[in-house]
Amino acid sequence: MGEFTIQISRGLVDRLVQDADMSKRTKRTKGKASREPPASQKQTEDGSVKPKREAWPLQPPPVFLPATSELEAIRSAVQESEKAVERLQKEEENVLEKVTQKAKELRDKEYKLPKPKPRPCSGDSEACLACYKEHVKDPLKCASLVINFADCVRRFRQEVELRNV
Repeated sequence: MGEFTIQISRGLVDRLVQDADMSKRTKRTKGKASREPPASQKQTEDGSVKPKREAWPLQPPPVFLPATSELEAIRSAVQESEKAVERLQKEEENVLEKVTQKAKELRDKEYKLPKPKPRPCSGDSEACLACYKEHVKDPLKCASLVINFADCVRRFRQEVELRNV
């Protein structure tokens, strides 16, 4: 059976004393009327009768402690919630690591423009253009540069064909 306590207030004790005094007064037999109030009552200055309080030993109010089973239930709930918090923190760390790793992978896989390869024979091509600009009226002076450029382009095409075979 569960443990429990009963708390008796001062007001309840006073009412019980008054009720006990009233029941004593009603049970009295008719006798000589006494002008003095009984010993359990005292007369006030205005003439009314007030019951006299008996001296009851005062006890400190009881301290209500939860039952042992309730304490154990509370403790286990607290422990479970602490464990749940720890699990969630670990899970958060794992998810953070995974997200960071995925972000790195995506950054690495991101499409990057390839470095442009140098144009083959670009030096010869630029020399031809510069010569034509310089000798607008006499383009035959650039013939040797044009021949060098054409030879360079031919060699490059042959290298490409050999790679594809």
